[in-house]
Amino acid sequence: MKIRILDEAISDLRLGAQFYEDQSAGLGTYFLDTLFSDIESLHLYAGVHIQVEGYYRSLSKRFPFAIYYKVEGEIILIYAVLDCRRKPSTNIDFLTSRRT
Repeated sequence: MKIRILDEAISDLRLGAQFYEDQSAGLGTYFLDTLFSDIESLHLYAGVHIQVEGYYRSLSKRFPFAIYYKVEGEIILIYAVLDCRRKPSTNIDFLTSRRT
């Protein structure tokens, strides 16, 4: 399977990395390394996660972030990488605004 990270999800990753980099030098890089590792794990585990608003939701192993994705044939599409500390309805609003 191939993994494709959509532009909106890349923007989410950049925002998360910037937030953590502002907390401590190097933490933003660690955040990205961790989230990309979580995304790569979808090669093995895609489709086994709980579904939320029509997207599968995989939780990051080290950070309070969720990866929202869909499986279309042999492609895993990453639609969003959202902070779980937000109000849940805010994340639902993000997801519904990104439907294609």
